[in-house]
Amino acid sequence: MKNGDNFDIVIVGGGLAGGLAAAALARAGFRCAVVDAADPAKMRKAAFDGRTTAVSYASARVFRRLGLWDAVADEAEPIRDILVTDGRAKNRFDKGTVSSFALHFDSAELEDNTPLGWIVENRFLRESILDAIEQDENISVFAPAKRSSAVFNDGAAEITLADGRTLKGALVIAADGRFSSLRGEAAIKTNEWRYRQTGIVITVAHERPHEGVAQEFFLPSGPFAILPMTENRSSLVWTEREDAAPAYLALDDEAFRTEIENRFGPYLGAVSLAGPRWSYPLAFTLAQSYIAPRLALIGDAAHAIHPIAGQGYNLGVKDIAALVDVLVEARGVGLDIGAMTVLQNYQRWRRFDSATLALGTDLLNRLFSNDFPPLRFARDLGMGAVGKIAPLRKMFMRHAGADLGSLPSLMAREG
Repeated sequence: MKNGDNFDIVIVGGGLAGGLAAAALARAGFRCAVVDAADPAKMRKAAFDGRTTAVSYASARVFRRLGLWDAVADEAEPIRDILVTDGRAKNRFDKGTVSSFALHFDSAELEDNTPLGWIVENRFLRESILDAIEQDENISVFAPAKRSSAVFNDGAAEITLADGRTLKGALVIAADGRFSSLRGEAAIKTNEWRYRQTGIVITVAHERPHEGVAQEFFLPSGPFAILPMTENRSSLVWTEREDAAPAYLALDDEAFRTEIENRFGPYLGAVSLAGPRWSYPLAFTLAQSYIAPRLALIGDAAHAIHPIAGQGYNLGVKDIAALVDVLVEARGVGLDIGAMTVLQNYQRWRRFDSATLALGTDLLNRLFSNDFPPLRFARDLGMGAVGKIAPLRKMFMRHAGADLGSLPSLMAREG
């Protein structure tokens, strides 16, 4: 339903973060506008995004409570085990070695025996979110539409679109990605650096079932992750040096498959390519502030991290859930939801938590993306020690499930 040009909240960016934010805020009774440059019809096509997302079990609670999980449940492959090993890829010059030290996280060790997470193709997550926001009476979608300007006044914010329409709201949410233009216009600085690594993503099919096991194999160039998908498929997230990645991406299908097989190993049988190749440069971005007058950052606009732990999207889901709680509480006592005193509560809740995880993943990548023998020996001893201490293993599993710390109500455990 169109609510005219006046809204409680204007969300710029209608992707997996912005769309989910709209669904969550509308459910809480806020009137939302969603602005996105992409055509929703094109966003639904498989070719739009062939990647997958690791959805932690705490993030899955958000989807369930918003009524979105049923739409993706059949396409979500549960992660029952995570196996982390240290080694080198095989090639014609090196037969390859694998460390005898490894970490094994088994979901059966958790009290409720829940999966450690789910691997879901982005297109299914996107479809469930788009269906929800298109059907919600509290949400108006402006897409495809480009934003031309933003003005943040004492009483309200105004977003002007390229066609001249102006959308007004008490708060604007920037969900416009790592290169957020709204963040730049608000003069919010960032800490950022490049990793000189490229992420290569592809879906493969294999002969044998993966049994819900996710593997992360640390190579000198970076982690090589094998993530379980439905129908005897896996999503590969291959981190490669940026100077070497173009040569791999230029290989024909058979040569590329061979390179994958050298890293994959024989445990799932013959491997075949089951989708296109995707690649993107890896970098670290952390906003120095998550807020400005009448503006809140969520998702990659606030923090873009290394994919080594698969937590990027889950950080954004926690942003959304925390912001909903903060805004609902403010509205309940009659406060202006766009006031800095309100938004500071959101920043206090989220920035330290996400900065800690972001810097932790940065440290992990630097620790494991090298082949310095003394460091390799030390990290292998550390992995072996963690693997033998049950409470420590459980803490890491809870961390991977985004289930530690002060949880927003949408993410909270039952009971």
